[in-house]
Amino acid sequence: MDVLIESTRSFEKDLGSLSEDEQTAAVNKINDCANLFATQKAEVYRQLCCLPLSSDLNGYESSLYTLKISQRLRVILAVDEDPIFGQVIFTLFRAVKHQDLDQAYQSVAESLYQELLHLNRETAQIS
Repeated sequence: MDVLIESTRSFEKDLGSLSEDEQTAAVNKINDCANLFATQKAEVYRQLCCLPLSSDLNGYESSLYTLKISQRLRVILAVDEDPIFGQVIFTLFRAVKHQDLDQAYQSVAESLYQELLHLNRETAQIS
């Protein structure tokens, strides 16, 4: 299985603002997860944390996770498995300090799931 790693501008900006040691730790941890995925997928998912979203996704499951890099640093990413093409895509959204995690996570989730969240609001108004 091929593993692709994609990063957003926000992630690149966050990464650039970190110390050299934090940057190295983040890149190494992400690469370790990507390398393990093909043979030890369950182990990779054990390292990831799925935080609850403030809104329902209309029956869909979120592919958004956090990865602990250190006591102070977390990476917000999505893991999307594509069995048709035999690949998994790690999309890196943010690299944030632990104390900023909840706010950043909700912001990323809202931008990703905007259409589903909007649909839920419309359905609630009709009911």
